[in-house]
Amino acid sequence: MNSKDDSDTFFEGGERKRTDTTFSVDRRTLLRGSVSAAAIVSFLSRETRAESVAASKALNPRDPAPMRLRVNGQDHDLSLDTRTTLLDALREHLALTGSKKGCDQGQCGACTVHVNGQRVLSCLTLAVAVQGHEITTIEGLAKDGKLHPMQKAFIDQDGFQCGYCTPGQIMSAVACVKEGHASDPNQIREYMSGNLCRCAAYPNIVAAIEQARQVMES
Repeated sequence: MNSKDDSDTFFEGGERKRTDTTFSVDRRTLLRGSVSAAAIVSFLSRETRAESVAASKALNPRDPAPMRLRVNGQDHDLSLDTRTTLLDALREHLALTGSKKGCDQGQCGACTVHVNGQRVLSCLTLAVAVQGHEITTIEGLAKDGKLHPMQKAFIDQDGFQCGYCTPGQIMSAVACVKEGHASDPNQIREYMSGNLCRCAAYPNIVAAIEQARQVMES
């Protein structure tokens, strides 16, 4: 068999058979196939884009979503943009304005609240993410008309001046004691460093935490 022969040769019934495997495609056929393939791809792309647009509209975060927040022992049913922060939900929708909006970037601590007893920055927490959790704000610390020991200590030690940062300071201070991070002034300063006081009442804040710790631990 000639090695240059581009046909297949085989034997059938003792006879030599040839099967020509060569083929050719003219320019017109090639162009017609290319145009058809491009049209199919374009159609599928339009379908995919249409489906993506429809899905994005169905999941538009601007559309209010029902959610239930448990704040200071009470359930609140709300309908909010899913991008709403816990801070804005508290202040703008539940009229709980004790939590302050300072930097709105999680750096000043004025918005500190408790979620399941842990301090969190409510300006960086989505309201939708804390459904089913216990949320406590500065308004929920006092019980039966009696101030929390930390609130009383801040008054006794004059731990505030303008008072804007005070709610966040108190909420963080309560958590600081419960976490066991208030054993001495240096430790208190370290674990309260996320709460800024522009009036610089830091020495009095430390004294207030030391006073409240003795009551809270007794």
